[in-house]
Amino acid sequence: MAEQASQDLQPTAQPPPLPAKYTRAARKTRVGEVISHQMNKTIVVRTTTRVPHPKFGKIVKQIRRFYAHDEENKAKTGDTVRIMETRPLSKLKRWRLVEVLQK
Repeated sequence: MAEQASQDLQPTAQPPPLPAKYTRAARKTRVGEVISHQMNKTIVVRTTTRVPHPKFGKIVKQIRRFYAHDEENKAKTGDTVRIMETRPLSKLKRWRLVEVLQK
């Protein structure tokens, strides 16, 4: 009996913690059109979402503008791009360019 009690008290090895890549929530992504690329390493992306009006139920368009980081200045006005949420990079930039979908 004493042997079983001592075996139960021995600490069990805990697995190492998972990297942040697997524990945090997935980052948001959006697809939109570049409406400005005049700033250096920054683009302005317009996204359009169709949602029902809260009171009347009619489908309405919601248009939002996102400032996104474009490290290589790849995107030009009129391009369709995918952007991803990231840490704050400046006063307005919280998104970064992932890829240019259509020129």
